[in-house]
Amino acid sequence: MIRYYSELIQLPTFKERFEYLKLSGSVGKATFGYDRYLNQNFYKSHEWKRLRDEIIVRDNGCEMGLEDYEIRGRILIHHMNPIVDDDIINVSEYLMNPEYLVCVSHDLHNAIHYGNDDILRAKNFQPRRPNDTCPWKEN
Repeated sequence: MIRYYSELIQLPTFKERFEYLKLSGSVGKATFGYDRYLNQNFYKSHEWKRLRDEIIVRDNGCEMGLEDYEIRGRILIHHMNPIVDDDIINVSEYLMNPEYLVCVSHDLHNAIHYGNDDILRAKNFQPRRPNDTCPWKEN
């Protein structure tokens, strides 16, 4: 199944988007991150850093592009379709096309890859509210 950002953003809820992206993978599978030298070179490239910034702006720094689910902390850019060594060596369409990329937090990224939504329940994602970071202001 090929996953597309344009399809993802049509899904209205966090749970629906998570189910769409969930991979149910296993540790140590030979995906893009498996060969460290390819991973490190790619993620340090100027092209990737520029594209990463574009995706963060497009998604407003929110989980899976969902308004009101702002990522607090480090923002990861998730390849919606698993990347393998050949994708970087041959610069496949999945590598740098915004249609196949989305913003996620570290916990959500792990939940997507390992299909374990226990991580998400434990974190208890809550939508942002006006003044939710200002305890002296009423909500």
